[in-house]
Amino acid sequence: MMKFKRVIFAILIVSLISMGILHSQTTDTQEIDAVRNKSVLDSKDLQVIDNFLAKTIDDLIKTRDFTSIARTRTVILSNQSTQGQYAKQFSESAHKYISSGLQQAQTLPQERQFKIVLNLLILTDGLKDPRLADLAIAKLKDNNNVIRYWAVRCITNPGLISKLNIAEAANGRLARRITEELKQLLNSSPAPEDEILAVVTEFAAESILPETEILLKQIADIRIKQYADWSVKYELLDSAVLKSLANKINPADSNKSVDSARRIRDEPEIARCFAQLYSHIMQRYLKGQGLSDNNKQYLVSVLLEIEDKSLSKLLGKTPLNIKRAVEQNNLSLLGQEYERLFGNRTKAGELTSKLNIDYGTDANGRKLMAPQLLPDPPEIPKSPGEDTRKAGP
Repeated sequence: MMKFKRVIFAILIVSLISMGILHSQTTDTQEIDAVRNKSVLDSKDLQVIDNFLAKTIDDLIKTRDFTSIARTRTVILSNQSTQGQYAKQFSESAHKYISSGLQQAQTLPQERQFKIVLNLLILTDGLKDPRLADLAIAKLKDNNNVIRYWAVRCITNPGLISKLNIAEAANGRLARRITEELKQLLNSSPAPEDEILAVVTEFAAESILPETEILLKQIADIRIKQYADWSVKYELLDSAVLKSLANKINPADSNKSVDSARRIRDEPEIARCFAQLYSHIMQRYLKGQGLSDNNKQYLVSVLLEIEDKSLSKLLGKTPLNIKRAVEQNNLSLLGQEYERLFGNRTKAGELTSKLNIDYGTDANGRKLMAPQLLPDPPEIPKSPGEDTRKAGP
């Protein structure tokens, strides 16, 4: 997760600095400070809030100095309040002027448009206001991957999630709408970037809505497909995916019926996703001896963290030898642990049996006892002009 944050932050810095340092300005907050400290507001006070947001958001749009942009954002965020009248007006005005700014940006050259939209989305993310979610949702299909990332981040922000987890009808409707929009995004082709998968994983893991579990299954299936075609670039993402899946599984309930309320979760399907993804990761390590050192280290980190944090919980006190096999680079021992966990075509493994996992059927309709096997890695293309013919007459 930290790598993703560093990458996006680097992109952000470069993008904003490239705007050029033209001027710096400060915002007079004396009036808004006085209003924020009142317990009861009148119409003039509400107008002060509206004027404040009109001015500061306009500054944010027009300013080209990176330092001033960051300072203006801080001024806006620091003037939020939980006082009922103040918070309502602040939210309404923020929505009005951010929306207006996004509309203005559409008339500008592409580079300038990108920078304005980016700044407004970063502000929206900082505000953590459910009323602003629709502005970010409108940018989920943007052609620019940085804009898409920030749009997703706005609606998966942990601060926003904590507000949506409060049991209110409006919050539930918004959470379901966000979930539906993210489902559509995950179904898009090509699959979303790893950075986006990371923040959606965090959202699905933290939300109390059972509907968000389908997002975890979608992400797991995306990653399973990427492992199968050897297109995975950053294996560390799967630590978060696997831990989130494992946290949705209650092994004590896996082999017995429970009340209908508990069965809101589709545990068998979640368990299948967990097992299939982890098996592909282990198989990638076993078969991917041509991978880069970084990719191998990422795989090692995932294998060991999931063994320690998730398998120990799902299997109870059953001792595993994955760590020893990896530390000794003992592929034979790791292969034995793989078969012990996942079984083979004729016998179910411990994880499969414990969680009562169903891997579906083969082409002949026979029940699959183990996860799908990972195809062999693609051959490395030969260098141009390289003669691969055997010597001889």
